[in-house]
Amino acid sequence: MTALTQDLSDLSGRAALVTGASRGIGYAIAAELLARGASVTITARKPDELAESVRALAADQADGDARVLGIPGNAGDEGSREETVAEVMRKFGRLDILVNNAGVNPVYGALMEADLGAVRKVFDINVVAGLGFLQLAHKAWMGEHGGSVVNLSSTAALRSTGVIGAYAAAKAALVRLTEELAWQLGPGIRVNAVAPAVVKTKFATALYEGREEQVANAYPMKRLGSPEDVARLVGFLVSDAASWITGETVRVDGGILATGSLG
Repeated sequence: MTALTQDLSDLSGRAALVTGASRGIGYAIAAELLARGASVTITARKPDELAESVRALAADQADGDARVLGIPGNAGDEGSREETVAEVMRKFGRLDILVNNAGVNPVYGALMEADLGAVRKVFDINVVAGLGFLQLAHKAWMGEHGGSVVNLSSTAALRSTGVIGAYAAAKAALVRLTEELAWQLGPGIRVNAVAPAVVKTKFATALYEGREEQVANAYPMKRLGSPEDVARLVGFLVSDAASWITGETVRVDGGILATGSLG
């Protein structure tokens, strides 16, 4: 029986990969995992922005230079994914935690007017890329040694929005993918998802800019989410404190779905 006083949140000795993590939710997740003791690799498309994020993450930890790695790349590119996982293994010799955070949403408005090329990109980055990263992580380390995966979904996956339908459908597919993978990969690998509502990031600006108070008032908690709200949940899910949780999609939404709407 595990003692209740044991620190099950400690991630020391483990290596994590967080995609799309140069800012916003991904950056906050990387910082959370570092604070819990993990070594962390982050990816992003823009090298300069990524390098600055790596410097900032390392500066917050006494041994940060040894535990933070940044790899520029596009999550939607198969070669880039392969090189990323290979670099993680070269640097840290292991890959225990995968957080599929990279996402795009170039499609707004009526789906009958949507460009199908853009819709394909939404599914490719938000769903296929995550599976691709996990296949590589499984081959490189997790298949033999186990690990934990968290996929970043959205409350839009759970309730119709009317304006971001392609994104919502892709995130709903990610929820189903999470459940399928949890079944197929247990007991050695746990796979969960988190579903944030509107979080104050550059990615979500269009959903609240110029009317933040109005949007926030629809939430029982009367505020929008912060990247740290999501990061703390992810930190829990990848830790041993969540060792019997897999296949779940956990809402972190300030109570908005409890009201019957998305605001």
